[in-house]
Amino acid sequence: MMRIGGTLLGVLTVWACALHLGPASAQEATFFSGSDAPTVEDYLKEAGPEAKLIPFDKFKIDGRSVVCGRRPVILNSNFDSWGGAFPGFLILNTKKITGLTTPVKLYIYSHECGHQFIGADETKADLFAIRRGVKWGWLDAVGMEDICAFISTLKGDGVHPPGPKRCETMRNYYNKLIESGTTQSASEQPNRRPIAQTLGPQ
Repeated sequence: MMRIGGTLLGVLTVWACALHLGPASAQEATFFSGSDAPTVEDYLKEAGPEAKLIPFDKFKIDGRSVVCGRRPVILNSNFDSWGGAFPGFLILNTKKITGLTTPVKLYIYSHECGHQFIGADETKADLFAIRRGVKWGWLDAVGMEDICAFISTLKGDGVHPPGPKRCETMRNYYNKLIESGTTQSASEQPNRRPIAQTLGPQ
């Protein structure tokens, strides 16, 4: 849910622009510029009063508790993609994700969580999400096809592979995980605490 995009003014310009520019530029501004990225407080001030901060242990997707370490989620209906991430917090666009299936919502959240651990690489973030879905029991073959139907409509750019390619990569990885027996019952996950890079251009 990140873009390419010192004085204090220069730092503020980098992250403020990241809130408004295209998905690729904001992603790189955050995960490549390190300390130049906004804090949660900075982002909330820039995003305005409609943005809502959800503590890491209070966030749910369609009734399922999900966590990304101790990183909170900011709900921002004006964000320019379905999801995004800056180091230390995730962003979800409540308007855009409404109507998506639960596996697709969980994929978007987990993709953005993946950026917290592996950086700006979009393919690695995709695979992180698929691996988490299989291990935590929320991703099955039907959900994988939902994700593919969703992602295949997205265009590629300098950062994101074309949607159909992303689908192929994720589906192949999903099949390998299933064949290797990398699964975990959903009932085993709820009490676990796993120890805006954006999703992609429309």
